[in-house]
Amino acid sequence: MSSKDPKSLIKIARENGGHDHVEPLDLGERVRELRKARKWTLEQAASQAGLARSTLSKIENGQMSPTYDAVKKLAVGLEISVPQLFTAPMKDQVNGRMALVKSGEGTRQVTTTYEHELLAEGLRKKAMLPYRARVRARSMEEFDGWVRHDGEEFLYVLTGVVTLYTEFYEPVEMRRGDSAYYDGSMGHNVVSVSADDATILWVTSLA
Repeated sequence: MSSKDPKSLIKIARENGGHDHVEPLDLGERVRELRKARKWTLEQAASQAGLARSTLSKIENGQMSPTYDAVKKLAVGLEISVPQLFTAPMKDQVNGRMALVKSGEGTRQVTTTYEHELLAEGLRKKAMLPYRARVRARSMEEFDGWVRHDGEEFLYVLTGVVTLYTEFYEPVEMRRGDSAYYDGSMGHNVVSVSADDATILWVTSLA
């Protein structure tokens, strides 16, 4: 990895923390798994959802495609949202996990323009990449073009004053407490306009 590549942090995170290939969802199997996880019989689940037992049985066995009304009833009965009903849990997913990183204990990656501190690096299959950055750059000329990557990004100014440059918008000055949410594929760079290096929190989606 080149220490001068401002995109290397994103590349590494996607390689180490990206999602596995997602197989097509079998709705009937998903409903059955959710029901059994709650230790409900067909009768109990059907009663919770306000559906006939025979209807629920046909849905679970792939003999019937539920109407949207039935899907909503299933979601309410299973106490989940409709999107969750159609989202299979990731393989090897560990529920209730947490990563605590004390101040200054993140993994550091230094570039010519930023000094990154990668947070929660130990968690695999993350949906987000959070990192604290010290902004060393003082002008756009210090960058080798725009930074671009897949996903969306959230920026929050912790200390100092920065200017956020983006490909399609006018530069904007941001101070402590200011934030911005933008498309990561749009060219973007941040420079410090403080006497000292500014510090920011960046959260980048890995989806």
